[in-house]
Amino acid sequence: MKMISLLGSTGSIGVNTLDVVRQNRNRFSVSAMAAGNNVELFAQQVKEFKPSLISVFNLSKVSLLKELLQDEDVEILCGEEGSLKVATHPESSLVVSAIVGSAGLVPSLAAIQSGKDLALANKETLVIAGELVLRETNGKANLIPIDSEHSAILQALNGEKKELIKKIVLTGSGGPFRTFTKEQMRNVTVKEALNHPNWKMGAKITIDSATMMNKGLEYIEAKWLFGLDTCVEIIVHPQSIIHSMIEFVDTSIIAQLGIPDMRVPIAYALTYPDRIECTLPSLDLAAIKQLTFEEPDYEKFPCIKLAQEALEAGHSMPAVLNAANEVAVQAFLDEKIPFKDISEIIRMAMNNHKSHNIDSLEDVLLADRWARKEVKKLITVIH
Repeated sequence: MKMISLLGSTGSIGVNTLDVVRQNRNRFSVSAMAAGNNVELFAQQVKEFKPSLISVFNLSKVSLLKELLQDEDVEILCGEEGSLKVATHPESSLVVSAIVGSAGLVPSLAAIQSGKDLALANKETLVIAGELVLRETNGKANLIPIDSEHSAILQALNGEKKELIKKIVLTGSGGPFRTFTKEQMRNVTVKEALNHPNWKMGAKITIDSATMMNKGLEYIEAKWLFGLDTCVEIIVHPQSIIHSMIEFVDTSIIAQLGIPDMRVPIAYALTYPDRIECTLPSLDLAAIKQLTFEEPDYEKFPCIKLAQEALEAGHSMPAVLNAANEVAVQAFLDEKIPFKDISEIIRMAMNNHKSHNIDSLEDVLLADRWARKEVKKLITVIH
């Protein structure tokens, strides 16, 4: 029986992780869980999966959570301290990190430092602190990606040598605005941006898909996971069937294909390097009929280039890129800025930043705090 700690249980990845556990109760048990603000759903999850320790991020939600769980034998904590306790729970051997955004970094690092394997859905952890994370992971724990693209690469690489990789090809659907003109994209609404053609995800990552910043963040993540000197390319694949590919030095290409359902890479991460039987429908290529590919439009989706430039600049710049993106995306969701301003504000923040070395967690958090303050100031000035 594998004991799991789950960070971000009420989000899309968390809900799907619990569904995998639900279908495989003979293999997995949840020992600790952390959630954000959705205490009603969180309480239902706790009643079903019976963890011994839970944490809710918002202190103001604790009293309601205790009321909802008054008949349950569970320890209830809150805030960052609670998340850290969940991430380092002594009974857990695997931590699933599904907290959205840079908030997932500190508990993810804590899990690794306590010697636990980390199934990582929080791409921002590697984007803003890749060097620190890999330094801590070395020899202490396994780092297993949950993102469908990086899971695909891990699966394609299984049994192969990293030094034989010629290039990694990250695929992306192109999001809801793939066929829009630049002029059409100037006036898109929040509702349109949240209408992803293939995947059901949380609001933040869905907007990242609409701007294609998700591909930029995944580009940075892939570099850390599979080697900074690895050639990584991005290609648009609207059907979301090929989740990513590796070309080897002999020009052979190995791709991982599957239905667009996050429970597949989640199940692989929970059982890595093994696999478990899944009740999801099989991929029907005859019904799909064709798979198509196209180059990404960097003019229409400048966030991809911004991410690549941030990685090239190195030091604190990826942390600034990520924090600026998080604040700008939330401002768009709150209808404070138009869609087109997301990338423009990120660019302005990067231009205004004086890059500094990242030698510690505090260095990362310093860059993160600076970028959030800067973007809020920029939004006020522009609007």
